[in-house]
Amino acid sequence: MMSMTSREGEMELPGFRFHPTEEELLDFYLKNSILGNKLRFDIIGFLNIYHHDPWELPGLAKVGEREWYFFVPRDKKQGSGGRPNRTTQKGFWKATGSDRKIISLSEPKRLIGLRKTLVFYRGRAPRGCKTDWVMNEYRLPDSCHLPKDVVLCKIYRKATSLKVLEQRAALEEESKQLPLANVSPCSSSDTPSLLLKQESPDHDHDHYHLFDHKASSLPNSKDKFGDLHLPIISMDSTQDPFWTQFNNTPCPSLFNF
Repeated sequence: MMSMTSREGEMELPGFRFHPTEEELLDFYLKNSILGNKLRFDIIGFLNIYHHDPWELPGLAKVGEREWYFFVPRDKKQGSGGRPNRTTQKGFWKATGSDRKIISLSEPKRLIGLRKTLVFYRGRAPRGCKTDWVMNEYRLPDSCHLPKDVVLCKIYRKATSLKVLEQRAALEEESKQLPLANVSPCSSSDTPSLLLKQESPDHDHDHYHLFDHKASSLPNSKDKFGDLHLPIISMDSTQDPFWTQFNNTPCPSLFNF
């Protein structure tokens, strides 16, 4: 349920969704705002969105669930004709492509406005980290006699495709397994860990020790080699097939002389 404020007081409008067309945004909402005509319901508020980062804007909009609308004053860096200042505290809005002309559906030859698409980047220009926050800025055409000091902005987050989500999940799963599997590529200065086996005298329980070259270095003296436990090797010749065959084969040349 969404509440809206009118001059007659607050009214609840169950199921109300605000999804205007581009023609409605330009020809009705923006023009009436510039002309000073008050609407019955206060749906789109005035806000200098460049004083806020995009993730703060949903809480400042009057209506909207996935799209948020604002009337924004056009700020100039250098008088008329200067580039608008679109920087925020933690980033900046960067325009993508050229402005798109918006034509009236009822009058195909009438130009009603222009749309500029911008993407938010964290950091400072010219460098920055691209985010999924997008803005459509609507303004009246230069041929319109009305003032151009106010624009209408639509803020939303770009939808992430299922393929990208699956790739992110795979990378997160791989990063969790890397410390356990120790599958990082080896170079001349990077040697994988060694797994040393220590056999107990009764051979019932074997103990394993992980030797990491990064955590310790190889012993440099004979005293330190005493800490390494090598597996016990049986010297009973009866256990070896070769010696068993040798003992069972007579050798007259050695014993009968």
